[in-house]
Parts: sequence; C-alpha cells; structure tokens
Amino acid sequence: MNANDMTWSELTEKQTMAAQGIAVDIRGVNKRYTTQENAEVTALHDINLQIKEHDFICVVGRSGCGKTTLLNMLAGFEKPSDGEIVAQGRKVDGPSPRRGVVFQKPPLYPWLTVRKNVEFGMRMQGVKPAERAQIAEHYLELVGLKDAAERRPYELSGGMQQRAQIARVLATDPDVILMDEPYGALDALTREHLQNELLRIWEEKKKTVFFITHSVDEAIFLATRVIVMSAHPGTIKMDIPINIPCNPDDPDNMEKMRAHPDFARLREQITTAIYEQDDQE
Repeated sequence: MNANDMTWSELTEKQTMAAQGIAVDIRGVNKRYTTQENAEVTALHDINLQIKEHDFICVVGRSGCGKTTLLNMLAGFEKPSDGEIVAQGRKVDGPSPRRGVVFQKPPLYPWLTVRKNVEFGMRMQGVKPAERAQIAEHYLELVGLKDAAERRPYELSGGMQQRAQIARVLATDPDVILMDEPYGALDALTREHLQNELLRIWEEKKKTVFFITHSVDEAIFLATRVIVMSAHPGTIKMDIPINIPCNPDDPDNMEKMRAHPDFARLREQITTAIYEQDDQE
C-alpha cells in the first residue's frame, strides 16, 4: 500500500492512526448469521478494540464465543454485519498481504520444498527470484529450518511445519500477524519451545500480533495484553495488560515467568473471567 493508492480520507486516517500508534481499530462491530431454520444468531456484539503497533494481543474465551469469527473479519475473510475494522488507515473489506494469517493446521503445499513454500507468497507478490531466495533464507534461519530447506512438508514434524508456516507469513512482511490457535495440536514440550521462539521473533521483528488461544498460561506467556471474551453473543469482557518480565533468549524463561508473583494472580483473574459466565446463562 502506498499514498497513491489511497483516497484523501484514507490517507488522513492512516496518518492519524500512525500518530496515535494504532495498527488496527475495531469500531462497533456486530456479526450476525442466519441459520438454516431462518433464525438470526448474533455471534459478536459491539466489539470495540484498538490494537497498538507492536502489541501482542492474546484472545481467550470459551468455545463458541466468536474468537475465530473476529480473526476472520480482521483477515478480511468475513465482513461485519455492522461497524467497521480499519487497518493502516483503510477499511478492511477483504484479504490483504498486509495481514498475514497463521492457521492451526499449516496449509503448506506438499509438492513444494520448505524453501519454495516460504517463497510462495513472495512469488505471488511479484518479488524477483534472487530477492525472494535471499529473504526466504533469512526467515528459514530465523525459525531454525535452514537445514530442512530442501525437505518436503510431510518430512517435517508438526512443530517444524508450524515454523515453516510462520516463516512463509513473515517473508511477505505483513504489518499484522493473525494466529488462530497455531500451537493447539502440538505436544506440551514442542508448544513451549515454539512459544519462546515466537516471542524471540516478535521482539526482533516488532510485528503486531493477534493470537487466539484456549490456554490461559499461553496467553500470559505471550501477550502484552490479554482480551477476555464473553459468550453468546461474544463481547469483550476484559482487556488485561501483562507486564511480567520476559527474556525468550533465557532457556529458563518460562520457569521464571511462572515463578513471578503476578503469574498466579493473572491466571486466576483471567480464568475466573472466562468461566464465571456459567452462572449468568
């Protein structure tokens, strides 16, 4: 995106958001669906959220509260029924390479090598072969897959496939990275390793991240802010800043975070906010 592609109002909005350090502004968003029985169901109600540049937002809530629906609207896969989402000064009305998506199941092409998978998005953007090879090499090294570059996805473990997907998204240089439970299907040790790795990459690249998880611990480990959503319909119930010191280069990082006096308090606060709704329904 450049200034020549934008209207005057969009350019002014972009400048205003940039001056305020806002990457994404979600304004009064509702999402309704019509069932096969022709009944109207409200999935999300009155969502208002400003995501700052370089924020690491983790979203938690019970199944069915609309977390993935919200992510899909941020990605441009779905449109709000009411309200609007503005990213980098432009209303989100469809997918954009400025917003990269990391899915729970890595959508890697099995007939391509890991390197060619990482290059794929750049090839679609028209990046010249020599440049995209150099960029792919950088991100493969960043995620620890340089030695696996010529392997096929089916030759990789689940954790390695996720790292390849993250490298492919990073290689297209998006402003915002949207992650829908990317580690949910992994074993605990692999998950913890990738959490630390993601924090290291986030600190180095300073991207804005919107991350959905069912794990309260994972949210506290990763986030600068945890968003708690209520259910039926989904609304934002709490927006909790996380200020526990974190050093992903420290092999004992996770243990030190768990030992921090705020960790247990935050876990109880967030868990209570999620499950106390049972008494209200």
